[in-house]
Amino acid sequence: MIDRFRDRTEAGRLLAERLTEYTNAPDTLVLALPRGGVPVAYEIARALHLPLDICLTRKLGVPGRKELAMGAIGQGGIRVINESIVEDLGLSERAIERVAREEAIELERRDRLYRGDRPLPAIEGKTILLVDDGIATGATLKAAILTLQARDPRSIVVAVPVAPAETRYQLEELVDRVVCVLEPEALMAISAWYDDFSQTSDGEVRELLAGANRSGASD
Repeated sequence: MIDRFRDRTEAGRLLAERLTEYTNAPDTLVLALPRGGVPVAYEIARALHLPLDICLTRKLGVPGRKELAMGAIGQGGIRVINESIVEDLGLSERAIERVAREEAIELERRDRLYRGDRPLPAIEGKTILLVDDGIATGATLKAAILTLQARDPRSIVVAVPVAPAETRYQLEELVDRVVCVLEPEALMAISAWYDDFSQTSDGEVRELLAGANRSGASD
């Protein structure tokens, strides 16, 4: 039994083995959270012969401690705030707004960079396999879920290689299904569950998205 992943590619392949009922499923779309979720989702889309696209969100990092998420934003004005962190650290609304404005700019930059002139994928009435490389607080993923729910999908399935059991239970209240390979009681950090957790570049994201389309994942 696996207790960690070599890299995101292996993580995606292991997740795909747990999602085989969606192989060639009509009106089903794999959506990745960039950047780290894209290589995971690529393997799922390729194995299941499904189209691949992205769902853009941005973590709102605590000023001075950017790795600590105080919330997240998604396209369409979606915002999720981790109230416990905001209260514990005494963060002001002004500080939250400043970070949110900065991340909104980055969100739009990435949309132009990754999608170019392509329109947003059709979501209404579709089954969405929403993929990331792991879940810590869940704020970014919750923002993605809210973004998608506003566009009326038939169902949302969250698929991640690793997530704390408690976070999985919370997400199951929001979506139709959660598929996870590893569920540690204490996550510590997503990187701790990978031998290779090197940063995914913008170039890699664009290459994988283009490669999925070229290889006929959407056939």
